[in-house]
Amino acid sequence: MQLKRSQFLALAAGALMTPLVASCGAKGGAPSSPVSIDPPGEIKPREISWLLSRAAGGAVITTMQAIAEEYAQEHPGFKLTLITTPDRPSYIQKYETLAAANKLPELFDTDATPFARKLASKNQMVDVAALLDNYGITANYRPSALDYQRFDDGSLYMIPLEYGIEVFWYNKALFAAAGARVPASLDELPELCRTLAASGVTPIALDGLDGWPLERYVAYQPFRMAGEEYIKSLKKGEAKFSDAPGRTMAQWLHDLGQAGAFQKGFSSVGYTDAQNLFTSGRAAMYNMGTWELPSLATTDLPQDMQSNIGFFTLPTIADSKTGANEYAAPSGIGVAVNAATYDPLIHDFLRFALSRYPDEYAATGLLGPTTTAPVVPDNALPVYQQAIDEAAKVTGTALMPWDTQLDPTTNTKLVQEQVLLVQGDVGVDEFIQTMDAALAENAPAYFAQ
Repeated sequence: MQLKRSQFLALAAGALMTPLVASCGAKGGAPSSPVSIDPPGEIKPREISWLLSRAAGGAVITTMQAIAEEYAQEHPGFKLTLITTPDRPSYIQKYETLAAANKLPELFDTDATPFARKLASKNQMVDVAALLDNYGITANYRPSALDYQRFDDGSLYMIPLEYGIEVFWYNKALFAAAGARVPASLDELPELCRTLAASGVTPIALDGLDGWPLERYVAYQPFRMAGEEYIKSLKKGEAKFSDAPGRTMAQWLHDLGQAGAFQKGFSSVGYTDAQNLFTSGRAAMYNMGTWELPSLATTDLPQDMQSNIGFFTLPTIADSKTGANEYAAPSGIGVAVNAATYDPLIHDFLRFALSRYPDEYAATGLLGPTTTAPVVPDNALPVYQQAIDEAAKVTGTALMPWDTQLDPTTNTKLVQEQVLLVQGDVGVDEFIQTMDAALAENAPAYFAQ
């Protein structure tokens, strides 16, 4: 997971930055066994903390703050303190340092990473599947929203607070001018990009600065060829980049680069500039999630884009193992509950918060992790509702972003090498050899911890 994922994974310094408070931290270390989901005893209001990795002022934070304030009115002495950091690497460092010292706060953000799985195996996190069942609300959640938070064994230890589908937004007018059509297969994308580039436009606007948007492309061919089984084996070093899914991916990325798929200098272009390249009509496609509906599907768009914007979901391939309604549908970074500080107050507050959250979050106009329909804003274009309707069709296997799956060192190497491959600075074989070497050096030891 990389910096700048808008509503999902963005970080921002600013008004919500709060020093780490003394009230957070475990009371005596991790429990020796899983905690009771409905702990007995009196609810004693106090200040609790939440270690965050989210956009300051975003819908998740503002919604949870309002709910916490409502809870405090009924429980004098209660306060939810937010702890955030200005950049993603600093957040990860703080999170892992506090975890190692058994000093995590009551709530903390984490993806379903190998590191988080180790915390769960040591009883440092509350079983969220059991918690949602205890509240009687499991059925309210989109299955894909919960699945995104699960570990490989199917266990669930993170609460989703967001949801979105990732699609290819495209400019119908630019497609028509180039004589192009929506690709029926993922294998058609390089040729489509050649066609669009020949018409004088950038085929795909890409935020190359943050790494994760290009890493999505790394995951696409393997997901269609082998579902999630390949990355599950690859990340542990039980499969290789030189295997068929990895080699096909590398060749496909190389071909996209040769086709001029992305704008010149894409590796130094950030999130906002990439989106502006698309919304200004200079790029024909933009691969991004529905958390950007307010920017991409309302009258905030330039006038000439409003009648020309459309989207298509991740194309399949011949003999695709995954279907048309299976693709990236992330529910963002999840919220874990510290087992060491879990008590009747935390149980009661989360019950209250999760009962209020669906309607409050839906009022922001964004898709949420439950089936509660978002409130479509008055300035929405027809494509806004179309995207909401598309999200309801998601079924089956979820594409898991590779940056939440690979060990950190191998992932860092991949973020570097994927750019070189697309730019043509390294060939397919060299890319594969480099990545297999990084995987062999780092994965076994990391997953053996």
